Amino acid sequence: MTELAVPTSASGTAANPYITAQRQFDQAATLLQLDSGMRRVLREVRREFTVNFPVRMDTGRIRIFTGYRVQHNLTRGPAKGGIRYHPDVSLDEVKALAMWMTWKCAVTGLPYGGAKGGVICDPDQLSRQELENMTRRFASEITVLIGAASDIPAPDVNTNSQVMAWIMDTLSMERGYSVPAAVTGKPIEIGGSEGRPMATGRGVTVVTLEACRRMGIDPHQATVAIQGFGNVGSVSADLLHAEGFRVVAVSDVSGGIHVPGGIDVPALLAHRGAGGRLADWPGAIPIGNPALLELPVTILIPAALENQLTVANAARVQARLVVEAANGPTTPEADDIFAQRGITLVPDILANAGGVTVSYFEWVQDLQSFFWEEKEINARLTRVMERAYLQVEELAQAHDTTLRMGAYCLAVKRVADATQLRGIYP
Repeated sequence: MTELAVPTSASGTAANPYITAQRQFDQAATLLQLDSGMRRVLREVRREFTVNFPVRMDTGRIRIFTGYRVQHNLTRGPAKGGIRYHPDVSLDEVKALAMWMTWKCAVTGLPYGGAKGGVICDPDQLSRQELENMTRRFASEITVLIGAASDIPAPDVNTNSQVMAWIMDTLSMERGYSVPAAVTGKPIEIGGSEGRPMATGRGVTVVTLEACRRMGIDPHQATVAIQGFGNVGSVSADLLHAEGFRVVAVSDVSGGIHVPGGIDVPALLAHRGAGGRLADWPGAIPIGNPALLELPVTILIPAALENQLTVANAARVQARLVVEAANGPTTPEADDIFAQRGITLVPDILANAGGVTVSYFEWVQDLQSFFWEEKEINARLTRVMERAYLQVEELAQAHDTTLRMGAYCLAVKRVADATQLRGIYP
């Protein structure tokens, strides 16, 4: 994912993602008529773990880092969720992301609860050795929580397969034997899965195609703008381009480009892979991230950080379809505006669930020590995403509500039913 500034609310303060997550849950709980006790159980995180740990820097000085690991719910299985490195990581952000992971796993039918982690840092300001030292120490600090049967981390913003390899190795060294299933998103050489790097973007593509089919949108006549040209956004752009969509704008933290006639996405990826910047793409019109969100396109895909679509800009969004490749890019106020304006929105807990779905496949393969071919993984992912989209749409129609609330109703009911069946211990 790509780093972007977090917009402020109408009051001028940064929108709190945890309050957003709770408000979304409250709306679904009301539609489902959950009793007050169940609401209290599911509305709060189960565990929030904060660590302040020392790391020796290349200069020899000691620096203290702050990190978090939060588990929202464990009723349906082990906790699952990524780890992000970012200067703006906060406990409330991690709590919100953990809650969204619970619903994301439930909406796709995965046997997981939700978790998330993060460290307050700018990884671009760390050397490779400092990044490894910090990662290993953070992994050691949270080892009381994580493991193949309890809580399985994965990559997120500013973390990747190498970071996951360091975490897996740290856990393995402390336990005295290799534990590949304790972490997903690893390199293939140490138990990673085929198809994992492209999984989130592939899932975004599957639900975009499904939404277009149901809305009567011809991919060959549709234009797409993508905010955030990191792993998820770039993969989505590439796959949508291959399906015939005309990608006309993309952006990253430095800004973006607009090419009304369409971007040659494979060529742009090759350009960037060779060290080129988006801004240097020939024939492109420079465009800022805020302006990209308001372009007259068929489909808008926010693939960056939270709170990009707010009450401040929702009325100017011109897309017919918004597909949330990022976590929490839309505030509840913007959701209401989109609903009033007839804009269809595929929510994050459905749209970007491809990553955790293939992470589940990786976990299963590691536990069995038996690995699948990429063709099989992609086919399984497509089936999971298409089934989830159909179930979400059916519930949205049954409750006469949005796709977001349809997804929440599906997910919250599954977790509530599991909680009811298991009971409250002791």
